[in-house]
Amino acid sequence: MRYFFIGCFILNSVLTVNGQEQLQQALDAVRINNLAIKTNQKFWSAKNAVSKTGLTITDPLVEYDYMFGSPAGAGNQRDFAITQRLDFPSVYKRKKTVSQLQINQSQPYLRAYEQTILLEAKLQLIQLIYLNKKRNIVQARLTKTQKLVTDYAKKLEQAAVTILDYNKARLQLVTIQNELALLENEQQIIHTKLAELNGGTTFHFKDSSYPAYPDIPNFEWIDSIIEANDPVIQSLEQEKIISQQQVLVQKALNLPKFEAGYHSQGILGQSYKGIHGGIVIPLWENRGRLEAARKQAEHAQQLEISSRLEHSKEHQQLYEQLAVRETAMKNYKSTLDSLNNEYLLNKALQLGQITVIQYFMEESYYYQAVDMYLRLEHEYQQTLARLFKYQL
Repeated sequence: MRYFFIGCFILNSVLTVNGQEQLQQALDAVRINNLAIKTNQKFWSAKNAVSKTGLTITDPLVEYDYMFGSPAGAGNQRDFAITQRLDFPSVYKRKKTVSQLQINQSQPYLRAYEQTILLEAKLQLIQLIYLNKKRNIVQARLTKTQKLVTDYAKKLEQAAVTILDYNKARLQLVTIQNELALLENEQQIIHTKLAELNGGTTFHFKDSSYPAYPDIPNFEWIDSIIEANDPVIQSLEQEKIISQQQVLVQKALNLPKFEAGYHSQGILGQSYKGIHGGIVIPLWENRGRLEAARKQAEHAQQLEISSRLEHSKEHQQLYEQLAVRETAMKNYKSTLDSLNNEYLLNKALQLGQITVIQYFMEESYYYQAVDMYLRLEHEYQQTLARLFKYQL
């Protein structure tokens, strides 16, 4: 038993690099094929196109009037005018700045959405690795138990064992067979989920080694790195800057607008031509909009501050979870490495020192510890994936 478990660790260490490559290849496939990511890209492409609109001056107004005179002989009047309305010059500059900021903002939003999908895929892959590792152990137990049942069937014919011992071995075999069937069903469910995340394309991931991670640095350092690279924080920071620029746009819109154009008039054979000029005084149209823009800027700033704090606390919780699970994993590993249960149990069973019932009971204690170690390892890897989400 001890050598089997140590062998699993050595094999996993040898396959870690290859396993990490397989996992990365699977994530790259999801990044390319996921339909939700493609839809989100189309959405932001359309939104960026909208952000480029409304940056030019308004369309010119062309007017033509033909009026019949009354009474007869009064003559007919013709008026023709071209008028162009212009915002205050700073408006156009401010709007272009906001437009470019909005377009730039799409990148962190795209990354954040993509990372959410990739994290979901990575957690499913980690779950699948856990099931693959567990399945390998259960498969080995099944092979060993099948041999034991076969041996006991022969001994029963020779009256070397009781029917109770034989039945217990058969019952243990059925239990392991059912456990293996349930594991295979769970694997199939995850493969279906991964196919959905991969745009409907099925890929079979049979790896049983987790990706390697470097030593975890102190929390303050890693928290600062995550915050600097977190696209969610970047998008909120960009939103704050955009809202501040919107305040400047609204201030510029509260400045007077201008009108300029050409006007001609003809009546009774006489013609009048000249220029048109005017000014629009902003008294009522934009009332309250500047205050609304300021409130929006305050909200964006407060949202960024609260989100930074929330994310930092979330990272701290994940970091603490890592520490607890790492300590528990080391304790289990050192204990399991020191055991020699398989040899001792088999020897005791062969010498008749224990019954088959006692054998399976003692064996179950060992595998409960192995299963607990696998669960801790699985939770540790999932926590790592969530903490290093920004690297996806």
